Amino acid sequence: MNLVIKGRNMAVSEAVAAYAGEKIGRVGKHLWDGARCELELWTEKNPSIAANQVAEATIFTKGPVIRGREASADMYSSLDLLAEKLERQVKKYRGKLIARTQGAHKEAVLMVGLAVPEQPEREAEEAGELPQIVKTKQFIVKPMTAEEAALQLELVGHDFFVFSNVDTQETNVVYRRRDGNYGLIEPQR
Repeated sequence: MNLVIKGRNMAVSEAVAAYAGEKIGRVGKHLWDGARCELELWTEKNPSIAANQVAEATIFTKGPVIRGREASADMYSSLDLLAEKLERQVKKYRGKLIARTQGAHKEAVLMVGLAVPEQPEREAEEAGELPQIVKTKQFIVKPMTAEEAALQLELVGHDFFVFSNVDTQETNVVYRRRDGNYGLIEPQR
């Protein structure tokens, strides 16, 4: 696994880089050849945050993107926690992949529905303060099945995941419902 270590507003010492290479490198034994990991380390500036040593990793593989973030009072502890988290996620994904190829889990249970945006609070409306778009993100939409998108949603830890549906060739969104199931949003023309 190719590991890229970056420090956000800090220099990463050789000792920390070597330790990170050892810990995060262990996750690579469960991955395919050619996987790439971007590890970012930083210290939170707020003195009231006790767990101010943060380690965040994004692993790019042939299939899913695996992401994890951990913080503690010590950078070495943060790296230990992050390595454990990433290893759990990779093993979980590989287990589901193996089960799917063996026919044990052919279809994901997806609830098809529409996401209804939450209404802004009355006080904000009365004051004339409406939510604004504060960040724009662009990314490559990978073609996959709805089941793979639901698995990807679990791995990245977000509430929704945008993907190109292999079956319909349309852009779809899988989202996590409050009842713990998944919803699938399909465009209607």
